[in-house]
Amino acid sequence: MNNDILNCKKHIHFIGIGGSGMYPLAQILHTKGYYLTGSDNNETDTLQAVRDMGIPVMLGQRAENIEGADLIVHTAAIMADNPELIAAKASGVPVLERSDLLGIVTSWYDNAICVAGTHGKTTTTSMVTQILYTAGIDLSAFIGGKLKCIGGSGRCGSSDIMTCEACEFVDTFLKLYPDIAVILNIDADHLDYFGTVENIIKSFHKFCENTTKAIIVNGDDANSMKAVEGITGKTIITYGLDKANDYYADNIRAISGLETRFNVYHKGVLMGEITLNVAGQHNILNALAAIASADYCGVPFEPIQKGLFEFRGAGRRFDKKGEACGITLVDDYAHHPTELTATLNAAMQMPFREVWAVFQPFTYSRTAEHLDEFVKSLSIPTHAVLTDIMGGREKNTIPIFTRQLAEKIPNCIWFPQDESDPESCDERKYANFQQVCDYVCEHAQAGDLVITMGCGDVNKVNKMILDQLREKEEKSCK
Repeated sequence: MNNDILNCKKHIHFIGIGGSGMYPLAQILHTKGYYLTGSDNNETDTLQAVRDMGIPVMLGQRAENIEGADLIVHTAAIMADNPELIAAKASGVPVLERSDLLGIVTSWYDNAICVAGTHGKTTTTSMVTQILYTAGIDLSAFIGGKLKCIGGSGRCGSSDIMTCEACEFVDTFLKLYPDIAVILNIDADHLDYFGTVENIIKSFHKFCENTTKAIIVNGDDANSMKAVEGITGKTIITYGLDKANDYYADNIRAISGLETRFNVYHKGVLMGEITLNVAGQHNILNALAAIASADYCGVPFEPIQKGLFEFRGAGRRFDKKGEACGITLVDDYAHHPTELTATLNAAMQMPFREVWAVFQPFTYSRTAEHLDEFVKSLSIPTHAVLTDIMGGREKNTIPIFTRQLAEKIPNCIWFPQDESDPESCDERKYANFQQVCDYVCEHAQAGDLVITMGCGDVNKVNKMILDQLREKEEKSCK
């Protein structure tokens, strides 16, 4: 990739500017002084946030949208037959895929902290960002979820430090320029691309080889430790719950609700006590990775402590959306069985009457590949309510349907689709969302937790449920 491609460019156009990987880049480049325009197909809160920055956004993707641009960026989700992308490629103007642009941006910084792993990337990147921001460091950031303290998911600062969420899907993280790599865990995911877990480990090994200074790795995770085998010329730092790690947690106590406290040690020496306001053992591990990253960058323990105490989660990561009729609504990005298990186990330990998991399976290949694991995960809550599968980038050639998952889960509710048409789920999605919303609003009771889960657009169901419950609450007060 030519890292000078942005030189002399003034007008950059984003196809799919509302995407979670495009919005933070728009925030960074807008701050850098580039003139941006964008397009997208669906109205979202993120799209409005882009407009609020003063960036013109066109709804609907058409060839004329690219007019005047001297660089065009698109997401990997844009299909080859998209008229705007076709026009872009025919225009003679340079065209970049989003991950290529992100790679260029990371090369601008001497201390790019790139956080990789199958699970926990957004939360951990957000934790590191919160700590550095609390410490008064004028950092830049690229996060896959919104973080309140930076007012979005991207930030452009004046220091040489950048935090960056590094996604392994189709090896996009190999386009980055990491100075400090964080390896959280390596699990079986995206097997439609990687084929085997061994291939995933090989990709993480390449990511570590590309790192210039330090690798902070989960010493408790066997696959992560395999990924760093044979790596030389970098500082290797381990963290975990095992006391053999460089950084480890001890004296872990669940206090109340989401609050957890633990002591953190570095090479056997007590650093101090941490209070987390996000639940679950997985978040203790995420916090340890963030602590090790910040400590490596020279941040004193007090702002580390303060930053983690003030962290209340990233957008769509056990994100409390509100309460109505005594029912608590939370939204979470979990979409892999390991993530579902961690989040739902944490939810079941909280003082709620019952837990309702509203899950939208994402991609047919992942649903089929991990069917039995999904069954185990979704058997954890009191109730599971499933939407149709969101195909994303895939066609339902297997074919597989929600019914095949739901029939194996105790206390599971789903709404049958027309299985004679494998593509019907996307066409009838919103009718299905309404059925899910109506069922939950009719059956959930005061004291319950309703958590919408998935990496698609199931968060829209969360809003529908919350709006309907609030309307019900208002009527009962009249």
